[in-house]
Amino acid sequence: MSRRVVITGLGLITPLGIGVDDTWTALCKGQSGIAEITRFDTSGFDTKIAGEVRGFHPEDFLLKKEAKRTQNFIAYAVAASRMAVEDSRLKIDVTNQNRIGVVTGCGLGGLNLLEQTASTLQNKGPKRVNPFFIPMMIGNMAPGMISIYLGAKGPNASIATACAAGTHAVGDAFKIIKRGGADAMITGGVESVITPTCIAGFNAMKALSVRNDEPEKASRPFDRDRDGFVVGEGCGILVLETLESALERGARIYAEICGYGMSGDGFHMAAPAPDGEGAARCMVAAIDDAGIPYDRIDYINAHGTSTQLNDAYETKAIKSVFKEKAPFIPVSSTKSMTGHLLGGAGGIETVFTALTISEGIIPPTINLDHPDEACDLDYVPNIARKTDVNTAMTNSFGFGGTNASLILKRYI
Repeated sequence: MSRRVVITGLGLITPLGIGVDDTWTALCKGQSGIAEITRFDTSGFDTKIAGEVRGFHPEDFLLKKEAKRTQNFIAYAVAASRMAVEDSRLKIDVTNQNRIGVVTGCGLGGLNLLEQTASTLQNKGPKRVNPFFIPMMIGNMAPGMISIYLGAKGPNASIATACAAGTHAVGDAFKIIKRGGADAMITGGVESVITPTCIAGFNAMKALSVRNDEPEKASRPFDRDRDGFVVGEGCGILVLETLESALERGARIYAEICGYGMSGDGFHMAAPAPDGEGAARCMVAAIDDAGIPYDRIDYINAHGTSTQLNDAYETKAIKSVFKEKAPFIPVSSTKSMTGHLLGGAGGIETVFTALTISEGIIPPTINLDHPDEACDLDYVPNIARKTDVNTAMTNSFGFGGTNASLILKRYI
């Protein structure tokens, strides 16, 4: 069994806003969601900036009692899922709940709670550890709570493939529907780890930007003066379903998912494979899975982290895959505005790619003031571009050399 799979619902919680409309409007205006960290005292930290979600109230989406004890990543996931299901107008009830599943990606889960609990254990002893510690912390509680709140009792899983997790989750959900394992899936990625341990850990790797005096200019993919990525947080969720189901319901179709590729670098714990060799194989796998000519790709939502190696190697990978067409394909990194959501990046960026197709607007790469000589493609610098996009690719590459690419196209 092989069925066509379409996107009928979207939900977003990001540093640019709460909801799809606010986030998309800010993104197309080229606004930055990066600012000074307010979650903890950054004295002594090299990096003092991040893409925090602002104005989010968990009690708007969760039961009041649960909202108080729920970690942000779970609350974001439930909130964005409720938005996406409402947007899709998909009714989940006893007649279909066993055929609707949930797959989300998350890199680190409740890291903030882990830090707090470790301190409690050390300073007050084991008897003072919160009995909700384990279920509040583990990454698979995001799809678990989505299932509980929305009644989706089909396939349920959590993907933990670092920065590729959200894209792997969407790809896996796509394949579950295609093979007949479900009729609809709630899927995407989530992360909320703007914590002392996270920032200190990435600082120790020299991976983060230290442009603390100009937060909004710190994330600058493909720019000569980039000095590292900026941690962001939030969630992006999509409702996928069979084309047949969407047409029967008269649902709005944002885009069709038609290809999914995966690869492993087999090279290094943190650095990408030389010249983006693994990323290139991943993109090829996605295009081949979609069964389309290479010259059909009209836009690429890049991984584009604003780190020296990723941006240069992703550029080389795109050139190796698309050859003489590469300079003519618009490529942009929305991380220039949201920061890098780690395991949640693929979720929001797949939503952005679907909106690019449905709205005919390519978000820009902001802060691209002095293009790196090694990064010489069309990165849609600083200003959004209105143009028809019929087929697009979105890329995510994670630590450990785990890669994911998706192909989306306009439904015809």
